[in-house]
Formats: sequence, structure tokens, C-alpha cells
Amino acid sequence: MADSVTVEAAANATLNETAGNATARIPATVEGMSVAYLSLFLMAIFPIFVGSFRSVKHHQDQKSKFEDSGEKPDTMSTKDAAMFPLIASGTLLGIYIMFQIFSKEHINLLLAFYFFFLGVLALAHIAGPIFNKLLPASFPNMDYHLIFTQGKGENKEEVMNYEFDRKDLVCLVVSAVIGVWYLWKKHWVANNLFGLAFAINGVELLSLNRISTGCILLGGLFIYDIFWVFGTNVMVSVAKSFEAPIKLVFPQDILERGLEANNFAMLGLGDIVIPGIFIALLLRYDISLKNNKRTYFYSGFVAYCLGLFTTILVMHVFKHAQPALLYLVPACVGLPVLVALVKGDLRSMFSYEDHSDEKAETEGKDKGKDAKKDK
Repeated sequence: MADSVTVEAAANATLNETAGNATARIPATVEGMSVAYLSLFLMAIFPIFVGSFRSVKHHQDQKSKFEDSGEKPDTMSTKDAAMFPLIASGTLLGIYIMFQIFSKEHINLLLAFYFFFLGVLALAHIAGPIFNKLLPASFPNMDYHLIFTQGKGENKEEVMNYEFDRKDLVCLVVSAVIGVWYLWKKHWVANNLFGLAFAINGVELLSLNRISTGCILLGGLFIYDIFWVFGTNVMVSVAKSFEAPIKLVFPQDILERGLEANNFAMLGLGDIVIPGIFIALLLRYDISLKNNKRTYFYSGFVAYCLGLFTTILVMHVFKHAQPALLYLVPACVGLPVLVALVKGDLRSMFSYEDHSDEKAETEGKDKGKDAKKDK
């Protein structure tokens, strides 16, 4: 939770802010800006689409685990959603103060190693299934099972239980090479690979349990984003100083300088992940209706596209950093709710819950009754 707050507070910033010093930069042309914004647009919607469908499988696995062991899945409560903007504000302000007190170079050096390990693991998690398909059948694969425990006898506890194979190790090595490239060059391509991996993992693994919880979270961050972008210079300052893969960037001078371009437009991962987990919840609600339609998912997805397009347009017209959630939140919440109102699904939508305790308890009781009958 703390990591996601840090990422949200630092990254949920602006489009069209440069990533470093403004000297020796080629001014952006209309063509260059068009390529940069289109690329950011595509990179933003890709994690939401992929992560949403991955979240379905993740929640099915969580549900099976819940039914088998009774271990409750980690989901964001209404209280968590209400507190999140306050926690994020405190974190953002704390990071801003740190940059005022300590050397920016030293802070970013620590952050670089921290995000190196996180990025390698995130990238390996996403790329693992791809490597399993790409590596030939003749690859000398071997399974491994790593178990780490503490204590002895009755006090023995399992700390880690991890199964993997040689294909996973190959994937981890390739991800580590990309990580070293990022540490060494801080190249924007490596940054984006890590950023996309973080975004997909965020949409897949961060869980909203109810539509109402999502509305509270998005509503709070709607106010948070407006205040910290328009009310102060804190968020823009942090986003420009924070050299970590918590934002997607694309150079506006790529047509002139190629891969060595350095005049960046950027989009914070918070502007992708936060709406993304709400859209992923809409997809799971669609699946719960069992009508083979994805009405609410696609309405939320289209709304996100329209909101992001509006953000870019307004930013370009007014030449000022924009709080993307100002446009994304009303679109992503408003359109699906309007569709539900028209279709008569509003009550069903707001009563939907991914993991219902009552349902689990009922199923548990039924299983207990069946076990007694068998005896």
C-alpha cells in the first residue's frame, strides 16, 4: 500500500513537462508533438486493456484460494479509499521537502537502485508467459522449488514457498539486463519498459472490491490532483525532480534526434493505474452478468480514451500542465454509470462485489453440511 501511495503521489502529475534541464533542446515541432502524444496515448491504454483481463484471472485465483483456505483476499476498503488521497498528499509533500533539503542526485541514486529491483521483478512477472511460449520445446527446462522457513519443530513457519523453472530464470536474467541498462543510461526506452510493467501489474494486482469504493477513490483523487497541480507547484516540481520509472515519457524531438532525443512529454503512472483498476472492476462486473457482453468495460475504456484525449487537447491549447484526473475521473465514472442507468443495471452495478464474505460463508456452511452427510 505504501509503495502504491508513493508512486501515485510522485507520478500522478502532468503531460508535456520535461524530464530534466531545458538547455540544448530542439524545440518541438507539430509533427514531433503529434508523434509523442499519440505514443503516450497508446502506451497509456495498453496497460489498462491488458491489465484488466489479467485481473480477471488473478481474482479467480484469489477466489479459489479464499474458498480453499479461508484466507481473505487483499482489497481496498471504503475507508482505505477515503484515506488514500490524504496519505498520498502527505507522501507527496514529504518527497517535495526531501528534495528541498537533500541533494537531488543522492536521492535519485537511492531511488534508482530501489526501482531497479522492483522493475526487474515487475518486468519478469509480465514477460514470463511470453518467454514460456518463445523458448523452443528443445530448451533444457528444469523445475525448482524454493522453500524458506524459520524456527524448528512446532514453531517452524514457512516464510517463502516459490516454484520456478529455467525459463523463468532466463526471463529474470533478460529483465535484469534491461534493469542494468536503465541504471547505466537512464534511457527513456528502458524507463518505459519498467513503467509499462508497473502499470500492468498495478491494474492486475491492485483490487477494488466494489464500484462505490472506486467512486470514492476516484472522487478523492480528482480533488487531490486539481489541488496539487493548480493550487501549488509541488506536484510538477516533484515529477520533474523524481528520476524513476514512475512515468511514461516520449520525446517530442524524436524525428530530429532519433533515440537520443531529450525533449520529453510525459504521463504519470497514477493517471493510468488509478482509472485502470476501476475499469478492470467494470470488466469483472461484466463477466459476473454472464451475458457474454463487455458493455461496461468498453464504456469505461472508451471514456478513458476520451478523457485522455481531452487532457492532451486542453494542455496543448493552454500550454500548461494539466491534472489528468480532472478529465479522466468524470469520464470513467460518468459514462459507465449513465449506461447502467439507461440499461436498468444501476442497482446491480453498485451491489456487485468481487469477494462477498456472506457468499463465502454460505458456501463454507454448505460444504460443511455435505461433509457431514458423507460421514
